Amino acid sequence: MVTTIIMILLVVAASFGTINYIGHTEEEKCFEMLYQEADNLGDTIAMYAESDRKELRMLASVIAKYEEPDDTDLWDLLDSYTTTGMMSRIELLLPDNTVLVQGGTSIDARGTLSFEKESALGEHITDRETDLRDSGSYIVRHYVPVIREGKTVAMLYGVIELGSFPEDLNMKPYSGKGALYIIDGSTGDFLVDTWHSGDGGNIWEMGKREMAPGYDPQQMKQGLTDGDSRYVVFVSRTAGEYLYFYYKPMEINHWRIAVSVPESVVFESADEIERILNCFLLFELCCFIVYFLWMIRYVRKVTGEKQRQLETINNIYDVEKLLFNAHEKEENINAALEKIGGIMQADKAGFWIVEQSWGNAAFLWEKEQPAEKHKENVGKEHISRLLTYFLAGNSELEVYSEKALRRMFPEMKQNGLVNLAAIPVEDLEGKICGILEACNIKNRHSPTTLLKNMKFSFGMFCHNLEIYTQIQEQGSRDALTGLYNRNRYESDLLRIYAEHKAALACVYIDVNGLHEMNNASGHDTGDKMLRTVAREIRKCFDTEYSYRFGGDEFIIFIPGTPETIIKKQSEAFTAALVREDYHVSLGIQYETEVSSMAALIKAAEKKMYFEKKRYYEQETHDRRRGLRDSESD
Repeated sequence: MVTTIIMILLVVAASFGTINYIGHTEEEKCFEMLYQEADNLGDTIAMYAESDRKELRMLASVIAKYEEPDDTDLWDLLDSYTTTGMMSRIELLLPDNTVLVQGGTSIDARGTLSFEKESALGEHITDRETDLRDSGSYIVRHYVPVIREGKTVAMLYGVIELGSFPEDLNMKPYSGKGALYIIDGSTGDFLVDTWHSGDGGNIWEMGKREMAPGYDPQQMKQGLTDGDSRYVVFVSRTAGEYLYFYYKPMEINHWRIAVSVPESVVFESADEIERILNCFLLFELCCFIVYFLWMIRYVRKVTGEKQRQLETINNIYDVEKLLFNAHEKEENINAALEKIGGIMQADKAGFWIVEQSWGNAAFLWEKEQPAEKHKENVGKEHISRLLTYFLAGNSELEVYSEKALRRMFPEMKQNGLVNLAAIPVEDLEGKICGILEACNIKNRHSPTTLLKNMKFSFGMFCHNLEIYTQIQEQGSRDALTGLYNRNRYESDLLRIYAEHKAALACVYIDVNGLHEMNNASGHDTGDKMLRTVAREIRKCFDTEYSYRFGGDEFIIFIPGTPETIIKKQSEAFTAALVREDYHVSLGIQYETEVSSMAALIKAAEKKMYFEKKRYYEQETHDRRRGLRDSESD
């Protein structure tokens, strides 16, 4: 009995110790999760803000082309635009402090908004403001200037409705059990508060909070004001229990993002374990040993499962990284399949690309053999059966019976398969572009779910691979000169405009006398002339954007170089060609802010034609006249 009592006391002590340990662990996990949730939500909001700004810039450039901001056609276009980020609608602030809303309707915003103030700030996001349409609602305005001929003629802004945007963007921290806050650190105003009911509010006006031991309310206030990152635990008047709270600064204004979760959620798992231990204490005389052994098994099982889940997540992330550029590095797709085989404890893994414009392809990995890639009818009948199955509307396939396998795939009798899991992979248009499968799976815990987690990455791989193949087939280099060809020119225009529209020069070059030289001396001589021009372009102009645009026309884009240097480069270029007895007409258009690539190129082309006309007006340079004189003789 004494021994039993001692053992019971030890078990009780161990139980309380275990409970305290688990509580501490759950608290640490909570802090870590709050940190991760806040970090991820902050990054997500910053990403949406950047995406919204790009969309607003695009719309601003469209608006700038209209003389009248209330033009019916303009607002038909703007009203048809559907926002995809944080914005719920777009509005236009005019210099007279009126605002144009849906349909071009005008609202007098004097006393509420100031065009002079907002235009002076340029592109920016405001802090919490009241909505013109509903003075009881709070919003944030995302401004982008509308610039015409170097002057700001209006301020376009997207309206972010603070009361609904966390729900719209599906921002539910801690699996929906936590709360999200966005706080203006300079004023304490809540931009977003999913914990308290109602809109708006101010964190400092809510009064002093009772803190858990070791936490200081003044330190919390100072941290929010200074932009620190910190954990705080205090009593929530709303829930009547401790609230675990983490805040950190954001990249927007003086905003702070914070995430909180009630203590009952933090210790949910710990409370469940405590109930189990209390039950154990009631039946300790008859089930002490059994329960103790079960506890050991339970802890090992939970720890092992969590470890496996973590490893699975890391492996899935590794697969995504490998597939990111697998269209350029073939070995990456093989490595990705090997990762999948490891996750699922499978002997084989394969990815079949079907019905692409450049043909079918198969990527196979086998545990006992190195991965291979086949493109000539490998497993054609097998793929056809799977494709037919998925085209019938099925979203997954799991077969664990050898008999069922032989019935579905009779051609696989000799392959030693005992089970199979497969899913269809869809492209961006929702069409099946591939089939992902694994065979002889030992880990049968939702194998198709694991495959579906990687479905999007394989779909993007198919898309990237097809685009990459098309680009390779088209080619981007001019065979004669080695410069980029017109295909590359067309594909580069948008990228050049997006990356270098500030301080960009276009040099338009036409080779004089190429036609006459071809007629007089043959095309080999003309080809030599074009190669010489291309050589001097590479030598004299420090740029990667050089193109043979047509037979005797070249276009060069030079970003970030002063106009004086470009003119010197052009002079050196023409002088080098003159020494070879070749002549070109050259037009340069330099702009510090490019509004339209087409206009930039057109202006350079116009200057080139002017120089070409001047060239042929000189009798000594009129080769065509010389050829006519020779023919008349």
